[in-house]
Amino acid sequence: MPDREQDQGPRVQRRLAAILSADAAGYSRLMADDDVATVRILSTCRTLVGKIVSSHHGRVVDSPGDNMLAEFGSAVDAVAAAAEVQVQLRECNANFPESRRMAFRIGVNLGDIVAEDERIYGDGVNIAARIEALAEAGGICITGKVHDEVHRKLDFAFEDIGEHALKNIPLPIRVYRVRERGAAEARPAQEEAAAGMSAATPAAGRAAVAAPTSQAAASASGRAKPSIIVLPFANMSGVAEQEFFVDGLTEDILTELSRFHELFVISRNTSMKYKGQAVDVRKVAGALNVQYVLEGSVRRAGNRLRITAQLIEAEADRHIWAERYDRELEDIFDLQDEMTRAIVSVLPGRVEASEHERAARKTTDNMAAYECVVTAKVLHHRSRREDNAEAQRLIARATELDSRYAHAHAHAWRACILGQSWVLGWCEDREATHAEVERELAIALSLDDKDSDVHRVMAAVSLSRDNWDKASYHQERGLSLNPNDDLIVVQQGELLTWLGRGEEGSEWVRKAMRLNPYHPERFWSHLGRALFGAKRYVEAIEAVQRISARNEQHMAMLAACHAALGDGNAAASSVREALARVPGTNLRQHVLPSLHYKQEGDLAHYRDALLKAGFPE
Repeated sequence: MPDREQDQGPRVQRRLAAILSADAAGYSRLMADDDVATVRILSTCRTLVGKIVSSHHGRVVDSPGDNMLAEFGSAVDAVAAAAEVQVQLRECNANFPESRRMAFRIGVNLGDIVAEDERIYGDGVNIAARIEALAEAGGICITGKVHDEVHRKLDFAFEDIGEHALKNIPLPIRVYRVRERGAAEARPAQEEAAAGMSAATPAAGRAAVAAPTSQAAASASGRAKPSIIVLPFANMSGVAEQEFFVDGLTEDILTELSRFHELFVISRNTSMKYKGQAVDVRKVAGALNVQYVLEGSVRRAGNRLRITAQLIEAEADRHIWAERYDRELEDIFDLQDEMTRAIVSVLPGRVEASEHERAARKTTDNMAAYECVVTAKVLHHRSRREDNAEAQRLIARATELDSRYAHAHAHAWRACILGQSWVLGWCEDREATHAEVERELAIALSLDDKDSDVHRVMAAVSLSRDNWDKASYHQERGLSLNPNDDLIVVQQGELLTWLGRGEEGSEWVRKAMRLNPYHPERFWSHLGRALFGAKRYVEAIEAVQRISARNEQHMAMLAACHAALGDGNAAASSVREALARVPGTNLRQHVLPSLHYKQEGDLAHYRDALLKAGFPE
């Protein structure tokens, strides 16, 4: 006799359920790095999630690959479970090296499902999976239906991120992010977008969603360091194979920009959510509370690539920088690196210039810490005594506003500005000034050993004391932390020049000029010095003559170059101009103390050329 239940087939039923969908962020990268370790960590995470789901009256339905699907009879239970999962996963991650940590995105939906024995299907499940992709790593997204059920019953804050058109779902779905009560209200949206869930102790009757990390550089007046989102570059080629290049370019730009501590860069996960979308730049900036947006496109024509990039100040709705790059498609990966360097090297300077313009429209007393630093840096670059004095006042104001400002950034720059006054003799007590420089650097280093600017200034100060080994150490450290900072790159050229490697030094200075086409004029002085050391006197003259406001040191350099070329008239003319600028200038008191050659032969080369030019000894 036939089995009647077998004839009926699997049991199928419909029901309303809350569905939790979770998957691991960066799973493919983790598997590529170490598949065995990743599988073990994933297994640990699954066990943990399973226990939490059960404790909140739910059940894990499926766990294919890095995904986990769970069903609950209550939306409240589902969201509470999701929050506790994120808290406990973060605590679990603390046991693993940073490179092996596994963060999950979670989506929760309330909807009709089709259940077949132990499996569940339907739009209710699909929507949970789709909104999970909208969550940050370590974050939670819920649908409007879930929000309606839980927002008065759970002590969380809910951030409305609008309606979203989801793949294969006919109508847009409203989505909310889950935040700890108070955290989402007190911090800018940009901080929330870039941070995930952090550890917290669950309160009685609920799990706690922890607060996102705040920007380290928020000033006492509430002004934070400038923020930027890099929108995914658009592939205009019509060639699907170019997508990997375009995405790689976007990701590399993001990574390299993140090296600049003075910038707050929105995370890749947030950025990539806008891929393939026609976006309104001002709306994106407003939603994330960012000041600057970088967008661009890539177009291939035959064996050539054209890349355009533009930086937009969102609040003023204006372009502050735009560039187009045309290159032969020979080695696509080298090309990607070149484009990344070209774009990233310019952006911080353009942002800084824009911030300076913004600061200039305000009275000094109302400036926040970052704006004081920006203005002080601009004044420092002018290399004039009165500007240095004002820069000192502003940088002191910045540290008063926030003594831990920007991970030691202000303290490093205060040392730099004081160091300039020390080197150029603009201070009354040289020993006291140098001691203050060293105190500022000690503070900066204690606050952040990974701030490239701290090491750049440490190298400069060490060089001013002819401590070439210490200068080389800090210069190498700064360069490794941020190889795209033109100030660090140009200093590499300067250091090599003082070490007697002028030819190499000139190459580094030229690289810094390529990195920042808007570089300070003093770069030409560094190039002239390096070229003189390389005995390329004609090019050295051309470099120094590019300086619009030449001082007595520049004229001394021109005199030495002309003398080395045997042009006595031009050399004598340069000497006269140097003396006219600062009467009484001489070699021993005004020129030699500013030189830091390690090799006696290099010092003699310059000194002898000046004496030949007729420079007073």
